[in-house]
Amino acid sequence: MTTHAELIAITIDCAEPKKLAEFYSKITGWDVTYAEDAYAAVGNETTNIYFQQVPERKAAAWPGPDKQFHLDFRVPDVDKAVQEYIELGATKPDFQPGGHWTVMADPEGHLFCVCPERS
Repeated sequence: MTTHAELIAITIDCAEPKKLAEFYSKITGWDVTYAEDAYAAVGNETTNIYFQQVPERKAAAWPGPDKQFHLDFRVPDVDKAVQEYIELGATKPDFQPGGHWTVMADPEGHLFCVCPERS
């Protein structure tokens, strides 16, 4: 039998971990649980997002084949959330693939989707 692993966190490479942790803390409502120049984290009781400093990291073009991952967040009102996240420093790329969700980029260009609650 294969040993089952418990996912404890997603780690995102970025130039400024503390700033990105603050951004994600605001959009998730999670606490910043760790913050140094080279490493930071946000989380709740079960899920964590870590941010690791990689100064030379460059955001992948969107749309494009270099995107390696993206995060999905569920919200009660997509349009309202998109506007609030833009005010926090996110951007909304021109290309949107369609559907009921909106593709956004965090302040360092990492893509994430803002998705409606399930009906």
